Amino acid sequence: QVQLVESGGGLVQPGGSLRLSCAASGSNFTIENMGWYRQAPGKQRELVATITRAYITNYADSVKARFTISRNNAKNTAYLAMDSLKPEDTAVYYCNVMEVGPWGRSSEYWGQGTQVTVSS
Repeated sequence: QVQLVESGGGLVQPGGSLRLSCAASGSNFTIENMGWYRQAPGKQRELVATITRAYITNYADSVKARFTISRNNAKNTAYLAMDSLKPEDTAVYYCNVMEVGPWGRSSEYWGQGTQVTVSS
């Protein structure tokens, strides 16, 4: 069973920056994909950014050029650097990982979420 520990959320003014971290532990196999999703009040959860073990990244259009996802494979940790934050970035941010085991069987895990609030 994989456990995810997220950190780095908080309150920031518009135009400010935050850095989220997600550390995965307890995996006996390969953490292939790591990513961040977010859910604002009254809205559906949406993809923010993902990164593969080979460092291939994917971003939502709304965060391109402002957010940067990265990872440390040795530590099974993913990071999300968020710059030029806007009020519409306010949401609970969830870490998501996909573990791939024998015969290609995959399992998906979610973190508990960390609140990001962008407000003056």
